[in-house]
Amino acid sequence: MNEQARRRPATPYRRPKKDPVRMLAFEALRAVDERDAYANLVLPPLLKKARENKEFETRDAALATELVYGTLRRQGTYDAIISACIDRPLREVDPPVLDVLALGAHQLLGTRIPTHAAVSASVELARVVLGDGRARFVNAVLRKISQHDLDSWLQQVAPSYDQDPEDHLAVVHSHPRWVVSALWDALGGGRAGIEDLLEADNERPEVTLVARPGRSTTAELLEAVGEDSALPGRWSPYAVRLAEGGEPGALDAVRDGRAGVQDEGSQLVAAAVANAPLDGQD
Repeated sequence: MNEQARRRPATPYRRPKKDPVRMLAFEALRAVDERDAYANLVLPPLLKKARENKEFETRDAALATELVYGTLRRQGTYDAIISACIDRPLREVDPPVLDVLALGAHQLLGTRIPTHAAVSASVELARVVLGDGRARFVNAVLRKISQHDLDSWLQQVAPSYDQDPEDHLAVVHSHPRWVVSALWDALGGGRAGIEDLLEADNERPEVTLVARPGRSTTAELLEAVGEDSALPGRWSPYAVRLAEGGEPGALDAVRDGRAGVQDEGSQLVAAAVANAPLDGQD
């Protein structure tokens, strides 16, 4: 067999596949980091543009929303975990690489996305926005992160409560140390109170829609959003809760003014006022 015949065929080049959901989440995180922008102001225009370009649907918007807000909510925790998985100070890692790593860490530790899907999707994103070399770095770090769940990582990276209670709470609950200190002082001490407060502050906010009477119904909204992503209101008969976040502006009923975003307490007040008797009436 001659030398030419013994050579293995060259591996064909594979162009990185763009994932519109993760690309949008990455763009939002970069805007927050580069321009000190507020995520709640950056994200809606990006979602609107993606919807107009027919890049993804309502469920995709919900995932993009969770990736952005979830990553930012737990950024301090994820930074500590990423730092434990690399051999250099975190400040020496390029910010775009950190954003991809944080997105991957959130998918691995803060969502129900399967491990293989979270790693492969993050590495593919890295190939698109960072290049093959840094994508290999992302792959190596995320594979280390995937070896433990969040609770196990916190036991490793957070200092003990007895040794440094404020730093412990800062890492576990992903709040800057000065915020932990200020909140603790305001509460007057006590571990249970501060932990309850920090946990509540990390809860995923819920978007509540109102079906405007005579113009829309909760059944219409539930069908439009999908049973997996919406729940009926707890107290208001006009309410629909978006369990996975998402973009209310993507719904036809909201765009047409037949429904809107309104918390259930305000809905109940509006209903009580509408049903209140006028002066001179029983």
